[in-house]
Amino acid sequence: MKRLFDLVVAICAGLILFVPIMIVALAVRLTSAGPVLYWSDRVGKNNDIFRMPKFRSMRVGTPAVATHLLADPKVYLTPIGSFLRKSSLDELPQIWSILKGDMSLVGPRPALFNQADLIELRTREGVHMLTPGLTGWAQINGRDELPIPEKVKLDKEYMERRSMSFDIHILWMTFVKVLRRDGITH
Repeated sequence: MKRLFDLVVAICAGLILFVPIMIVALAVRLTSAGPVLYWSDRVGKNNDIFRMPKFRSMRVGTPAVATHLLADPKVYLTPIGSFLRKSSLDELPQIWSILKGDMSLVGPRPALFNQADLIELRTREGVHMLTPGLTGWAQINGRDELPIPEKVKLDKEYMERRSMSFDIHILWMTFVKVLRRDGITH
């Protein structure tokens, strides 16, 4: 049921958001050198690596580490990078990952391939068996501000509570948080 829901919502979102996606792609192309999309190696279900697309909000050559590990992330942002991140528009290409089955609408956010601490804790708690999500319980409870152990605790709580109604609640809260720009530090 969850996969069918993901497919229906992703197809509808892709159709509804086609024009905004094209506008963002054009804006990225016109405001900075390099490709429109950034393909990030991420950890998926069962710790398998997959390639996740995002609209590029950082300059070409930015180190492939979690943003909070950069000394000054603002130095690496493209002219519209901050706006893309604060509005979560940089996440729109992940509709492709949902259609492909690498991601779900709701689940733990996929870790970067080199976030060994996060991957290890998720594996220890069994969270690695879940399909990662565009949004998740941890995202609506702190997003970038959460320390890794707290994220994993919330990911485990999601795993134990998951249901269609809980997913719908998380999607609604995500929408509200994105509108308010809650929990975004860069």
